Amino acid sequence: MEEQIVVRCVNDGKTYRVAEGSKLLEICNTVKPVLKFSAVSAKVNNVARGLDFRLFNNSDIEFLDITSSSGMRTYTRTLLFVLAKAVEDLYDGVHVSVEAPVSNGFYICLRHAEEVEVCVGDIRRRMEEIISENIPFKKVECPTSQAIEVFEKAGMGSKVKLLRSIGSLYTTYYTLDDYPDYYFSDLCPSTGYVSLFGLESYHEGLLLRLPDPSREGELKPLVRQDKMLGVFKEHHRWQDLGCLRTVGELNEACAKGHTVDVINVSEALQEKRICHIAEEIQARGTVRLVLISGPSSSGKTTFSKRLGVQLMACGLRPCPISMDEYFLPRKETPLDAEGNYDFESIYALNLPLLSDHLAKLFEGREVALPHYDFITGESVDSGKTLRLAPNDILIMEGIHALNPKLTEKIDASLKYKVYVSALTTIQLDDHNYIPTTDNRLLRRLVRDYKYRGYSAAETIKRWPRVTAGEHKWIFPFQEEADAMFNSALLFELAGLRTQALPLLETVPENCAEYAEAYRLRRFLKYINPITIKDLPPISLLREFMGGSSFKY
Repeated sequence: MEEQIVVRCVNDGKTYRVAEGSKLLEICNTVKPVLKFSAVSAKVNNVARGLDFRLFNNSDIEFLDITSSSGMRTYTRTLLFVLAKAVEDLYDGVHVSVEAPVSNGFYICLRHAEEVEVCVGDIRRRMEEIISENIPFKKVECPTSQAIEVFEKAGMGSKVKLLRSIGSLYTTYYTLDDYPDYYFSDLCPSTGYVSLFGLESYHEGLLLRLPDPSREGELKPLVRQDKMLGVFKEHHRWQDLGCLRTVGELNEACAKGHTVDVINVSEALQEKRICHIAEEIQARGTVRLVLISGPSSSGKTTFSKRLGVQLMACGLRPCPISMDEYFLPRKETPLDAEGNYDFESIYALNLPLLSDHLAKLFEGREVALPHYDFITGESVDSGKTLRLAPNDILIMEGIHALNPKLTEKIDASLKYKVYVSALTTIQLDDHNYIPTTDNRLLRRLVRDYKYRGYSAAETIKRWPRVTAGEHKWIFPFQEEADAMFNSALLFELAGLRTQALPLLETVPENCAEYAEAYRLRRFLKYINPITIKDLPPISLLREFMGGSSFKY
């Protein structure tokens, strides 16, 4: 008699009996969960799994489509595999490299493409053919030494270096027909799952466009992010020169004793960029207000302090002014859709008072600075006044700093706008990108535990709301910046690993946040840890990991 197990489907709240060893895809076809799009993966006991995963024990299952971040990652990985296979089929010796998440898609570089005539239309048509054939992906589990031989033969050097550096005895990779590839996590069962995509020429490469989970049958809107792409390209050029494009190369460099060199050069590159921004502000001659914005855990505070030091070196005196002191009284704060106070909204600020103060300061008049009491929710007199001297420059940092409404009455010649974000430019390998949000979330996990007393589960739980606010109030204005500053350091994930991993391991399996904690733990184990004892006291990473010489 066939052995059966019991599964609880989170999607409909019902319990089902299925054959032991059933694949998730088979269970999905039986359960038929109501989703906006087709299921592409599932969570089994709060761990993301591919639909080819077999169940041998009683389990909780939640089927996922592209409206979930996990499902979208599965869709994207699968689509990247199809793209890599199409390029392999069409052009001998040309390789796909995933360069940057920009413009609601991914910027793709075709390495060695200058040796052949590449046509984006041909690649798109070949991808469509592969998808229409609905070819299943095959999973191969073998000794890592054998997988390394496979990728050496295929000319995939970045995968070879990654696998050599992590010390795993066994490795799982995929094949599509006879084409092998390695991905950080699971794929869709077959190519037919990723029928909706776009591919077009973009700068010197391609833009792979993704489906819009909010609009069925449509792609995410193309939003030009030329300045941001420029930042990625600038960093990639240096990484190519230093042979530090991928995690495998970083692991290799640190294993050979070059950790201090990597730290010192990475820090020097950041300081050079900050110095350049300060000199540009000085050269303009009219700037009286520096506005600094960026998403959560991007390092805005440390950047503003280091910029202040460089401005002083240029003969200017920075005067920090806190946007948080200009909150409206709590009873006047706007509410969000759930009826909670929306402190992320620009309308939570007393815009008329801030505008009046800025105008008076630039006229040479004195203002009485307010203080916001976060306990009582009231704005009170701080007892402090401010008047700008000729060489004084206001420094204001906050999530709304680049929003035109904040300073709409201030002449543009007086303003200099900086966008700060942790734009992770290092990749696991040529086909496995590292989301910039992962870098920032790991920073926040460490900082929240160390300085705010929050557990990893609490920080992960808050994260979706944080990122939703960023998409509404920060990202739409990033291309308006006069300068962009990448606060990510090439080595920082190796430094964060030591403090972040123990925190992630505290998230219990029965907690909804376990899925994200498990994913981040798996990801961090690709990166060999390094000590941060050689980190400079003014390093931006010190804001999160401790030991900074700046006062926060």
